[in-house]
Amino acid sequence: MVRLLATIILAAVIAAGLFAHSIHRYVISPIGDKSISHKPINNKPINNNNEMPAIVIKAGSSFTQVAHTLQQAGVISRPLFFKLYAMYEDKTQSIKSGEYRFSGLDTPAQILQHLVGGRTIQYKLTVVEGRRFEDFLQALQAHPKINRVINDIDDIKARLNIDKENIEGLFLPETYTFSAGVDDIDIVRQSYYLLRDFLDREWPGRSKASYVASPYEALILASIVEKETSVPAERARIAGVFISRLTKNMPLQTDPTVIYGLGDTFDGNLTRKHLQTDHPYNTYTRRGLPPSPIALVGKAAILAVLHPQITGDLYFVSKNDGTHFFSKTYRQHLQAVRKYQLGKR
Repeated sequence: MVRLLATIILAAVIAAGLFAHSIHRYVISPIGDKSISHKPINNKPINNNNEMPAIVIKAGSSFTQVAHTLQQAGVISRPLFFKLYAMYEDKTQSIKSGEYRFSGLDTPAQILQHLVGGRTIQYKLTVVEGRRFEDFLQALQAHPKINRVINDIDDIKARLNIDKENIEGLFLPETYTFSAGVDDIDIVRQSYYLLRDFLDREWPGRSKASYVASPYEALILASIVEKETSVPAERARIAGVFISRLTKNMPLQTDPTVIYGLGDTFDGNLTRKHLQTDHPYNTYTRRGLPPSPIALVGKAAILAVLHPQITGDLYFVSKNDGTHFFSKTYRQHLQAVRKYQLGKR
């Protein structure tokens, strides 16, 4: 009787060891390796490519439901082994919801790590310098992986506690990375605080020549610089031209502000009448800065305003190749206009 009991116990130990070994071998083998233990599921072979279909793990799913979802998608073949391994690792309550994509080179152990770490599929949205906030918002709300929760501009102002009448220029253009299901307001909030943090860091170290009296004025002038040139080497010099004009109480006379003030009525053709019609953004009829930024402002344009290149230039004109010709006198400027503008017509 004792010998029989011992034999049974030994057999149980051996069986348990073999079972544990099978689980271990399973969880450390790539899911695309069919020679190990990954078998077709419901006549659907496991994909051993690196581009498996996206899988959505719903919020509130139990681990059993998660394992079933992975099984139905052809990712794992032995949900019991997967669950027992997760129980051993004490990870069954740590799964993050979201959209995932796995590779045939992943092992079940790595898949569990991805699920616990929330390594979801990441999407990107690039917000371009010089565009308007309405373009930013439209891109957000058109993205199929972003939830639309923003109602209107007043809603944004209330959610972010913005006291400016016009929120143009208060958001940093960057490439934003996010998971599926993010709310549009979350990316707008991130953009808003990234810009604030950047200004807070850079404002104290500004050049004495920067002239602007506040970070908000720096944004206004930087938005004009952003619209006037896309050439990195010119930004600080163009900022210097505008600052020199401000210090001499000269009107800025910059077309982009006029165009911004025209809003949706602008048809792409800026006329003499437009330049002569007074409104708060017409820097031909009014001196000083316009009441708000006119575009989304990148870091480089802000730095150009905070550290301008003062050369004595008061004018610049496009050379039709993306760069500008700078002049210190109006006479030189007229000559440059005849050369680069009138001579091309």
